[in-house]
Amino acid sequence: MTISGPHFLQIPGPTNVPERILRAMSRPLIDQRGPEFSAFTLELIASIQSTFGTKQEVVIFPASGTGAWEAALVNTLSPGDRVLCFDIGQFSSMWAAMAKSFGLEVDLVESDWRRGVDPVVLAERLGDDKGHAIKAVLVVHNETSTGVKSSVKDVRQAMDSAEHPALLMVDTISSLASTEYSPDEWGVDVTIAGSQKGLMMPPGLSFNLVGARALEAANSARLPKYYWDWKPIMTMNENGQFPYTPPISMLYGLKEAMDMLCEEGMERVFARHSRLAKATRSAAEAWGLELVCERSTEYSPTVTAIIVPDGNSADVLRNVILDRWNMALGMGLGRWKECVFRIGHLGQTNELMIAGTLSGVEMGLAAAGVPHKPGGVTAALEYLATTNL
Repeated sequence: MTISGPHFLQIPGPTNVPERILRAMSRPLIDQRGPEFSAFTLELIASIQSTFGTKQEVVIFPASGTGAWEAALVNTLSPGDRVLCFDIGQFSSMWAAMAKSFGLEVDLVESDWRRGVDPVVLAERLGDDKGHAIKAVLVVHNETSTGVKSSVKDVRQAMDSAEHPALLMVDTISSLASTEYSPDEWGVDVTIAGSQKGLMMPPGLSFNLVGARALEAANSARLPKYYWDWKPIMTMNENGQFPYTPPISMLYGLKEAMDMLCEEGMERVFARHSRLAKATRSAAEAWGLELVCERSTEYSPTVTAIIVPDGNSADVLRNVILDRWNMALGMGLGRWKECVFRIGHLGQTNELMIAGTLSGVEMGLAAAGVPHKPGGVTAALEYLATTNL
């Protein structure tokens, strides 16, 4: 059955790609070894550093965020090294599994997936590591599967209080360009990011922002690498080149995304995401539905994960909404499979889009027979109508 109107993509990534970026990506290709592309690459890297307020090295890979995870590990660590990971959701769990697959010793802090990284536990674990066997701490800033955001600033303070030299690696795949993140100020050694969420791009680009301590660690790292090796990329980037055929069209789109973020202003971008997240949570509260995230201080600005009442299926709800109104919501992942649906509110999203999204959810709750109170959309609209950026 054909449904009139556009498809509503309200998953927490990939997000909607703005027309400006699509047009930029349609530009004719040029010689990737020529002077025009070299100048473009240098301008692009400078734009990324300026937009995100960092002086760290920028490494771009044609890959999903998983590739940037791997690059962070193999460029800084050696077989048998210990890493401290916090299992706070599906993606932090997968990153820990990747580390284990490389022969790293993974010290895993378990959780119920409803809270973020606990700085107190972190300080205790590092304080107990008198011989500094732990070489890196792996943290997911914003856990896409649960809608829980950890405080990277508090993580760094805990590491400093323990006087521990471990590297701090932070996954910002669903937080970069959507909420405050200061890699230089917060002492992050390696940042992991992807193109398909707050950067408003299609999937296909991943990033490492690399600090001085990580560059130093790379000199003695012994995990095998070739494609993921930072050094050839950094060396050739100095002249605006890449050691492989670069994804030129994607890079065109990335530059347009940087321009759009700069034009809106990052503080305004952050405020917009926070405001739309608050509206979404207002609707969930009015519906009488519980969030996965238990602490208000850890609410995600980019994704809200909502639990359906016992005896109901979130997947049935999502399918009803998709079939009747052509809107896609995020599914529950891992231990939250089938009992959670996720609403993405990041990237190029505004008040009217989130109002339409919440209307679709409220209609879907009724159509699927999910117990709820009426008035979620009204609560969200009242909040949006009485607040401004």
